[in-house]
Amino acid sequence: MTSKIPTRDYDWIDHLPEAALLVDAGRDLIVTANSAMGRMMGTDRQSLSATPCTHLFPDQRPQLIAFTEETLYLSHSWSREFMLRHRDGHTVEVEISSSRVGQAESQNLLLLLRDHRQLRNLRERHDANHYHRGGLLEWRRVEELFKDMERENQLILHAVGEGIYGVDAEGRTTFANPAAERMLGWRMDELMGRVIHRVVHHSHEDGSLYPLKDCPIYAAFRDASIKQVGEDWFWRKDGTGFPVEYTSTPILDNGHPVGAVVVFRDVSPRLKAQKDLQKAMEEVESLKHRLEMENAYLQEELSAEYHFHEIFGQSEAINAIVRRIGMVAPTDANVLITGESGTGKELIARAIHQSSSRRDRPLIRVNCAAIPKDLFESEFFGHIRGAFTGAVSDRVGRFELADGGTLFLDEVGEIPLELQGKLLRVLQDQQFERVGENRTRAVDVRVIAATNRDLKAEIQEKCFREDLYFRLNVFPIESVPLRRRLEDIPILAREFLNRACQKFNRPPLALRESDIETLRTYHWPGNVRELENVIERQVITADGKLDLDLPGPDSGARTAEQSLPPARHFNSDLMTERELRELEKQNLARAMAMCGGRVFGKDGAATLLGIKPTTLTSRLKKLKIDARQFQGQQAE
Repeated sequence: MTSKIPTRDYDWIDHLPEAALLVDAGRDLIVTANSAMGRMMGTDRQSLSATPCTHLFPDQRPQLIAFTEETLYLSHSWSREFMLRHRDGHTVEVEISSSRVGQAESQNLLLLLRDHRQLRNLRERHDANHYHRGGLLEWRRVEELFKDMERENQLILHAVGEGIYGVDAEGRTTFANPAAERMLGWRMDELMGRVIHRVVHHSHEDGSLYPLKDCPIYAAFRDASIKQVGEDWFWRKDGTGFPVEYTSTPILDNGHPVGAVVVFRDVSPRLKAQKDLQKAMEEVESLKHRLEMENAYLQEELSAEYHFHEIFGQSEAINAIVRRIGMVAPTDANVLITGESGTGKELIARAIHQSSSRRDRPLIRVNCAAIPKDLFESEFFGHIRGAFTGAVSDRVGRFELADGGTLFLDEVGEIPLELQGKLLRVLQDQQFERVGENRTRAVDVRVIAATNRDLKAEIQEKCFREDLYFRLNVFPIESVPLRRRLEDIPILAREFLNRACQKFNRPPLALRESDIETLRTYHWPGNVRELENVIERQVITADGKLDLDLPGPDSGARTAEQSLPPARHFNSDLMTERELRELEKQNLARAMAMCGGRVFGKDGAATLLGIKPTTLTSRLKKLKIDARQFQGQQAE
């Protein structure tokens, strides 16, 4: 509630020498006015009473509200920015001194108004009288003295590159140097006498209100202590803002603070440099991590045992493969390589990569059959720390590792159906997200896939997505089994023999015509990989010469790795695909029985068969052989 003034009437206001208004700010009403105020407005004092105060300043309502709040907060205020509307319509420039009247909760304000034009006349008259009394020479001496001092101060202020402005005890601007004008976009004459907090410091960077009472600049002269702020925000005249750091130093007069000097600088370049440095460091760290992953992968590749590095053969089948490699290698088309295990599908993929424009980037191989189902997404796309239990650090996925190069998906038919959609999206958009991360990453990867499965049959059984199949099968290449290119066997056998002798430090051995014929009459269910294994085993056991002991054309099912008799004999040189599959199933079952159901290890079935454990696992799954049924058994 508005408190009442303890006098019975307000006649005392008429004795004030300046135009005065007593205003109830809470109700926006003029309680009373003196005669001087009436003359200034061109009316009488009674006609002003009980009228809204804001009607006197029709175009400055927001400024009047802010001025009123400042007076209620500080108990007094001053401004020279108001324009009165005279009764005849013209405006009168005035300066206003205000003071709160009554108790602390009172909203009654006393406003003293002075006409700028009359004040200038009075000051000019006073100055003229003063100089006249003091004498012209003294006036000139003082004028020159002040001009010299002002010139020196201006030179100093102009030379400083940092923004400097001064405020009085009420926070009104007293001066600003050119650097401050440039940074703030305000001219000094526009800032003079204005509460600068409301001009350049009124809100935080996010736009939230910055109350005057919380401003460190004002705290400097309230507490008579220097305030240093390392990160704050100033606003320019055009509405844009910029980060600043500043120091507010109080100005003391006989121990009493009368204002402050603020020195500030625009720290945008420094913050930008810090952000750029941080971004560069993150990029360096990312590249470092990626290079470490690439190095680890390449070390893994180098330490792995590759069967051969070049394509050997002179058969029409090999020539056709070479021609297709030459056609597709210069493009970025996806390639699907099909064929039985051991036919050299990975060799074809490497030949495509080495013949492409991506040869300077790595060929990243992923054995899809060897990845646990729960880790497929992490293996392909990577993960961030904390994405799942055990993810103690960020990890780069194979797609990101192959950026700019080639990704070889071996045994692509083993990819879980639920992940095939995500793989399809990467193939279409070349974009992905790491597990646990919302950021979308773009890559440039060429995909070469390989499988020994019939993917068309998998599509019919709803085990493989048809759209993914067509995305992968842009350019198909069949890796022909060894039994369909028997003319290449002598070339391959001699190459493997020379390598094996060097590998095992044995004297050179030669293949006889009978050895070549023996190799040609075998059907090679394990293809080129089996041929290499047979040659290496013969080199290890040879005593000066080779002693090949392979099944003839009538023994069909017996592999070179087994010493047991075959599970089934055939009287024909040819077998159907169904017979071969049944023969392979019986052969694998016999090997699993011999090893007690063990796949891995030196005494496992994979070692006995001379194939990779992952390949054996894939075949067991394909032929629906459960390794657990052989556990605890031992074939005699």
